[in-house]
Amino acid sequence: MKIIIFWICIALIGLSYSCKNVSRYDAVSYSGWENYAGSKDGMRYSSQQQINVHNVSNLKVAWRFSSHDKDTANRSQIQCNPVIIDGTLYGISARLKLFALDAFTGKLKWMFDPATEDTASAKDPEAFFKVSRGVAYWRNRKGADSRILFNAGSRTYAINANNGRLIRSFGNNGYIDLTRDLDSVQDSVGLYIAATTPGIIYNDLLIIGMRVAESDDAAPGHIRAYNVITGKRQWIFHTIPHPGEFGYDSWPDKNAWKYTGGANSWAGFSLDEKRGIVYVPTGSIAGDFYGGNRKGTNLFANSLIALEASTGKYIWHSQIVHHDLWDRDLPANPNLVTLKRKGINTDVVAQITKHGYIFIFDRVTGKPFFDIIERPVPHQALPGEEPWPTQPIPQLPEPFARQKFNLEDVTVLSMEAHEEMREKFKQIKYKTMFTPPSKEGSWIFPGFDGGGEWGGASVDPESGIMYVNSTELPWSLTMIDIPEKTKDDNSFKGIGIAVYNKNCISCHGVEMKGNGPTYPSLENLDKKYTAMQLKGIIENGKNMMPSFKQIPTRDKNALIAYILGQAEKEPFYPTRQDVSAKKADAMEQIAEPGRKQSPYVMTGYNRFLDKDGYPGIKPPWGTLNAINLNTGKLLWKVPLGEYPELSEKSIPITGTENYGGPINTKGGLVFIAATRDAKIRAFNKENGKVLWEADLPVPGYATPSTYFINGKQYLVIACGGGKIGSKSGDEYIAFSLP
Repeated sequence: MKIIIFWICIALIGLSYSCKNVSRYDAVSYSGWENYAGSKDGMRYSSQQQINVHNVSNLKVAWRFSSHDKDTANRSQIQCNPVIIDGTLYGISARLKLFALDAFTGKLKWMFDPATEDTASAKDPEAFFKVSRGVAYWRNRKGADSRILFNAGSRTYAINANNGRLIRSFGNNGYIDLTRDLDSVQDSVGLYIAATTPGIIYNDLLIIGMRVAESDDAAPGHIRAYNVITGKRQWIFHTIPHPGEFGYDSWPDKNAWKYTGGANSWAGFSLDEKRGIVYVPTGSIAGDFYGGNRKGTNLFANSLIALEASTGKYIWHSQIVHHDLWDRDLPANPNLVTLKRKGINTDVVAQITKHGYIFIFDRVTGKPFFDIIERPVPHQALPGEEPWPTQPIPQLPEPFARQKFNLEDVTVLSMEAHEEMREKFKQIKYKTMFTPPSKEGSWIFPGFDGGGEWGGASVDPESGIMYVNSTELPWSLTMIDIPEKTKDDNSFKGIGIAVYNKNCISCHGVEMKGNGPTYPSLENLDKKYTAMQLKGIIENGKNMMPSFKQIPTRDKNALIAYILGQAEKEPFYPTRQDVSAKKADAMEQIAEPGRKQSPYVMTGYNRFLDKDGYPGIKPPWGTLNAINLNTGKLLWKVPLGEYPELSEKSIPITGTENYGGPINTKGGLVFIAATRDAKIRAFNKENGKVLWEADLPVPGYATPSTYFINGKQYLVIACGGGKIGSKSGDEYIAFSLP
């Protein structure tokens, strides 16, 4: 009876939102690129067709712009998908500088450097080597006031779109501090919060998510909306429900909302402006790989949530992963498209996942467009863990990534590589997806980065065909007990070891040797950084490394001394000026009843690579896929990316790891960079054939944009490199027809 009543309520809600038009907009325009992902529905589609299948091979470089601020250590990145409004391109540099270019010539109009405002962080030369994937644009009805809302770390700035000046009347002298207004005991105590993906504009609201830490002491990932003019918070949706809210009763621990973190939306949103509904994909509850301290399904983590955009009111949700133990965050904003099935048009929301599935729901009611079954999954687990017994699996669409990794899938690139990787394969006990983490090890395939990732998917609104890239690389997950301190538990060195084991071991390893270019070795770090420089990185973060400001001062000093091999005595590295003595005391003294530290830690994010750095699985290692969302059928799959040295040996194109997404156009093309071979390519939408490719100075780990100005269509890509061992860059390159 309760189920019947539930669906009746959903139907009534759906009727009200179907008839509702609370926004000033009636239709989505695909002629420009005024929003992150092109349009607020997340489609990454352009109706421009001057560049098409017949002439794309003639594309040439039209202009180049360099910000001249890459990291010379080759760790900075640019993941920005720029927007183009009224002939001006707005982008973000490797050092988080916001700039405006003449979109026709690439000439700089103005630049805003957040270091001029965040002066305490600016004293660390590496403080602004972080990630910001784009901007949000707003203008009032008369067009007299136009603003860029732009994220740099934990701050969201309001910038005059015409001249690049900070709008001092907004928020706190020009910015919002995202560490505040969280309705939590954790407010303002230095927990790591950063906005890596731009918020989305609805009328005069900026709706924004954030990245938080993935450790047990993470901040809660609530969704908030701010007034674009004043910077005042207008509403908040608690992704970890508070007492009296929907979903609160699903938590066995009724105090979990007080001390549990995560369930954040770092991937961005999509918006149905006509109905006034915002769609929110969320990540996992912290910490990632042990859930004994967070029993239950963990709402609203790993969920797609539909909220009323004007108020934040809950409409519906679907949880994509229950009680996540595998870091299966929803990695990208979803696509809003109209599909046809049995002659009936349905407005739907399509969400890609790291594990290679696509979940599709009625945009208004949340009813699945294709059947989703709850499949029993392995339940053997570490002591104290209570895995959820089932996981939702969509019956259609067909997965865009392989779902199994067995012995017969091990590489045959050479006999030597095959034997090497066979032995490594046998060292991991569990092979099945959704096997809980263990000390014996299990395969994460697709890997921790997907499958689908933050570059997102592109959909043609006319055909309902989705284009999505995927990395097909296994990673291994092995847990260990948190190592004990030295026998001198209370010594300064013992404290440093304990802090390292809690916060650093999962990325940098038990012996500080790291794991490949993504997770660097900390050995001999004293030859590269002074104690104060290292403290700056720990407090501010760098690139994808989060900030650890929440670590108490003495513990932080002990950690630095331990890493630098200076732990026999107790030095004191002065607290940075941006952390007041009062805040430092609060960080050390705060006691959140109920919070427990995990008794286990993972041994690292371990890619399955051979000694030459090639994936230890049979190709393809990276793919571009086309899926008909109307029928759920995979139309084609082609390798994405190339290792030239392997092609020279007559090895068929393998594909590579890829970061950044595709766009598609009415001209019949799919454009994508993303690959580690530093190329940008155009594929035929019909069959996946490569029609054009161009060399980039470094890999374009970003999603391109396309726009039309002065009679010409342009394609632009940010070339930042910096990931998986690539050189860093600081250029944007635009292409057009001669």
